[in-house]
Amino acid sequence: MDNVLTKRLLRGGWVCIVLIALAGAFYWLLPLVYPFLIAWLISFALNPLVQWLQSKVKLPRWLAVTAALILFVGGAGIVLSAAVTRLVKELIGLAESLDFHIEEWRNWFVEWSQSEGIQNIINEINRFIANNPGYENTINQNIDNTTSTISSALSRLLSSFLSGIVNLLTSLPNFGVILIVILLSVFFISKNWERNMRFLAGLMPSPFRKTGIEVWKDLQKALFGYLRAQFIMISITAVIVLIGLLILRVDSAFTYAILIGFVDLLPYLGVGTVMVPWLLYTYMSGDTGLGIGLSILYGVILVARQLIEPKVLASSVGLDPLPTLISMFVGLKLFGVFGLIIGPVSFVVFGAIARAGVLRDLRNYILNGRLR
Repeated sequence: MDNVLTKRLLRGGWVCIVLIALAGAFYWLLPLVYPFLIAWLISFALNPLVQWLQSKVKLPRWLAVTAALILFVGGAGIVLSAAVTRLVKELIGLAESLDFHIEEWRNWFVEWSQSEGIQNIINEINRFIANNPGYENTINQNIDNTTSTISSALSRLLSSFLSGIVNLLTSLPNFGVILIVILLSVFFISKNWERNMRFLAGLMPSPFRKTGIEVWKDLQKALFGYLRAQFIMISITAVIVLIGLLILRVDSAFTYAILIGFVDLLPYLGVGTVMVPWLLYTYMSGDTGLGIGLSILYGVILVARQLIEPKVLASSVGLDPLPTLISMFVGLKLFGVFGLIIGPVSFVVFGAIARAGVLRDLRNYILNGRLR
């Protein structure tokens, strides 16, 4: 009995060491190989078009790959250029209108501070200080500390914003090099797609090959289905918001639509993260018409999501909101902003591995010394 337990412990320890080594290798190697992973995903997505060009247009493989790559880069470039141009234009307009809003907020604050209720509070404080002169220094010190804290926070925020702009500008050459590496990798991977796939399959030991094929098939459905569903839902939300804001004649409607579309990725919170504070502000500032319009728009978005989301997710494998939120938080802590994507994707991959029976095989190996 002790011998059996010892063997199980040794096999369990060996499995843990291998899993930790794989996780560590993934964490440390990902920053080095991510351009090639992106290139492989693009090649995988372009492969049906390349095969169609080969079979229908009778192009040689290298020319079909070149044509597909040109179509992909050209289409993406046109869409991104149009989106960025419109976004920059609206951001400039938004920045120009910021002065007006700041002046409006300043006037509102002055009126609020001069209201009867606030003046009564100020008079009470003055009487309290007059009757208790010992508290004056304490109150002044607390006010100074609060002012210093707010000033430091604003200074750090401004410094972080400016540093982000500088880092973005300085990273443009590096981004250009990475983009060239990705495009060249896409060409070479796609050009020899079948041979590369056979090579990768050959690297996998034969006992694991069948399981690997099962994982890949499930992963295709789960991962790409999840990404497709999220893209469709974000696009629908952004289009609805854009149409609604254009009807309401809100300035920088395209910018707000893009922002709310991306915020829609957040589980539970979604568009309410932006829409609820915005419509509350419009009511508080007295713009009742815009507030009612935003409320109706928010209701339309919620109803549209309830009607469309089940149909979109019916053909894909989505994630429950709570595990998605946990995976996004863990990804954010480990990988930064990109972790918001890496986290849910990793969870989908783990789910595909579990459904393929890999965890069951590991359990059988630890308990019985064999995979099946």
